[in-house]
Amino acid sequence: MKKFSKEIQIALVAIIGVVVLYFGLQFLKGLTVFSTDNNYYVKFKDISGLSSSSPVYANGYRVGVVEDIIYDFEGEGGIVAVMGINNEMRMPRGTTADIVSDLLGNIKLELRLGDQAEGILSPGDTITGGQEHGTMAKAAEMIPQIQSLLPKLDSILVSVNALLADPALASSLHNIDQITGSLTSTSHELNRLTASLNRQMPQMLENADGMLANANSLTRNLNELDLAATMQKVDHTLRNVEQMTAKLNSNEGTIGLLMRDPGLYNNLNATMMHADSLMIDLKQHPKRYVHFSVFGKKDK
Repeated sequence: MKKFSKEIQIALVAIIGVVVLYFGLQFLKGLTVFSTDNNYYVKFKDISGLSSSSPVYANGYRVGVVEDIIYDFEGEGGIVAVMGINNEMRMPRGTTADIVSDLLGNIKLELRLGDQAEGILSPGDTITGGQEHGTMAKAAEMIPQIQSLLPKLDSILVSVNALLADPALASSLHNIDQITGSLTSTSHELNRLTASLNRQMPQMLENADGMLANANSLTRNLNELDLAATMQKVDHTLRNVEQMTAKLNSNEGTIGLLMRDPGLYNNLNATMMHADSLMIDLKQHPKRYVHFSVFGKKDK
C-alpha cells in the first residue's frame, strides 16, 4: 500500500483542523451546520445590539437562533434578520419579534405569537420586528430625572448633617430615652394593677352578685307593697296637716290667737317682763319676801 507523502499528510491534517474549527465555531454560536430548522425573516428598522447567534425565545422557551443579518443597501436601509426556528414550531399569522435586553446586557429575540385562528406562517415568510425597552432602557430614561434630583438630594443631605450636629437632637434623644423608661415603669405598674384586679375580681363579682340579690329582694318587696293603701294613709295625713294649718291661720284656739292676736302677745310679753323684774328684786332683797330668825325676832 502506497503511503502518502508528508506534504499530503500535513495538508489533510490542516483541512481536518479547519473543518473542525468551523464546526466548533458554529456550535459555539449556537448554529448547526446540518440543521433542519425552518427559516423565517424579520424586518427591522433598527437592530441595536442584535447579532448572529442571538437566541430566539417564545413564551420564555428557546425555539431557535438568529442565523444571519442582512442589510438592504439598495432599498430604504431596512435590516432583515434570518431566524432558524425549530421545525416543530408553528407560528401563527400576526406574530411579531421584539429585541429584548436584560440587566446584564444580553440581547435576545422574543416572539410575540399571534392568534392561531388567523392561520399559520409558512417557512420563508417575513414578520415585523421591533425593539422593546427593557430594564436598562428604562433605567437610562430615568437618568435625567435622577440628575435633576441630585441638587435637591445634596441640599437634603446638608440639612440632615446640620440636624445631626445640633445638640438639641442629642437632648431630645435623651428625653425620649427617659420617656421610654417612664413608659416601661408605667407598664410594670399597670401589669401589677391588672394582676391585683384579677385577684380581686372574684370577690368583686361575688359582692356584685350580693348587691344584685339585695336589689332583687328590694324589688320584690316593692312589688308586694300595697301602694294604694299607703297612698290613702299619706292623703289622710296630708289632710290632717292641712286642717291644722288652717286652724293655726284662724283666730280659733290659743295658738291661733297667739299667732294672730297682737294684744295677747303684748300681754304675755308684759307679764314676762313683770315676772323678770320680780325675780330680779327677789334676788336683791330676799328679806322682803322671806322672814326667818333663829331667835324668832322679826327684821324691821
